[in-house]
Amino acid sequence: MVEYSKELDRAFHALADATRRGILERLSRGTASVSELAKPYASSLAAIQQHVQVLEASGLVVTQKRGRTRECRISSDAILRVENWLSERRQLWEHRFDQLERLLESEKKPVHPKHSKSSTPKGKK
Repeated sequence: MVEYSKELDRAFHALADATRRGILERLSRGTASVSELAKPYASSLAAIQQHVQVLEASGLVVTQKRGRTRECRISSDAILRVENWLSERRQLWEHRFDQLERLLESEKKPVHPKHSKSSTPKGKK
């Protein structure tokens, strides 16, 4: 469980940055070189390479050197681990909210007009 937690920590750390999320979005459409990933950003190639390294360390991205280029692709296994963790949390909270809703529904009591203070006309006592 601790190792699973470390993997998730690295993945969520990587996902915390907008540039890295953008890189993952681009890679969701297929493999790309680091220079292709850098095109939409005003950052240097070295900065994008650092983002790719964080993504690779998290396991979300796999890279492979081909000649002078480094090709990047998404690791579906790592994405699946994050998705499964999020899905488990979502199911847990949906169950808790369903329980809360049932509790609130059971606590509702009808208000009878003859016992309510507002049922007496104003000015008459």
